[in-house]
Amino acid sequence: MNVDQFYETLDSYFARQEIDKVDPFLVSSLQQAKEEEDYAAYISICNEMIGFYRSVSAFEKAYVAAEDVLLLMEELQLDHSEHFATTLLNTATAYRAAGDFAQALRYYRQAVQIYDGLLKPDDYRYAGLYNNMSILLEKMNENEEAIRYAENALAIIEKIEGGEMETATTLTNLALLYFKVSQHEKAKGLLERALSLYENSGENSDAHYSGALAGIGEACYHMQEFDKALEYYEKALEEVKKHFGENMSYAILCENCAAVCERLGDKEKQAHYITKAKEVQAKLGV
Repeated sequence: MNVDQFYETLDSYFARQEIDKVDPFLVSSLQQAKEEEDYAAYISICNEMIGFYRSVSAFEKAYVAAEDVLLLMEELQLDHSEHFATTLLNTATAYRAAGDFAQALRYYRQAVQIYDGLLKPDDYRYAGLYNNMSILLEKMNENEEAIRYAENALAIIEKIEGGEMETATTLTNLALLYFKVSQHEKAKGLLERALSLYENSGENSDAHYSGALAGIGEACYHMQEFDKALEYYEKALEEVKKHFGENMSYAILCENCAAVCERLGDKEKQAHYITKAKEVQAKLGV
């Protein structure tokens, strides 16, 4: 199987925003890899499935792909490899996105154990792991520990040449943590730096850009700058829909927009966003 051609086709779907073509393409490609007994391609495709299904909130499909590929890698005796750790990280992130924090923590810890046996402490691959651990710990209300992990990730990423987008993502994650500990000004400053990195690099179409926009919206909301908050939230809505369709993040942003509209006294717009959030949640079975 030509893996380069697989990625070229997959990337083209995302570039053209043809999200509806991604799922059938992944399924057919996996079947091809299975028939050809191309295990390397099979592992790569399964990892793409985990990430894609997570992004569109199809969590059960993500779990199936994860279980499938982890079992295969164990059979191939790859369960102490860097590739296995990467798959564990992807699986953990899917569980985290679905709200199953205990399972997510279990998989992240397995990934840490493998990395500790393979990598130097300042290896850039730790940055992704630290960032993901930070996000999970924040959701578990372990905010101070989450901040430490995010700062450790930032210290590694800032040293990487050409790592502007990763730096911007990490700044966004760190800013959200400062919101949790009521340091809103500091959070806003970090998010403004993140947005600057996206826009100055010409990568403001990056999928993570929506996270920075939503974060600025939250900062403005806490600082009672409601007009600006709505502006940033609505920009974030556009970016999420562009990259992932109307997923769970889209529904949450609709709820945020409704809350801002309530503070602005715009009842009609508030009702619109509440209705839209419920429609998306119903479609996703929430």
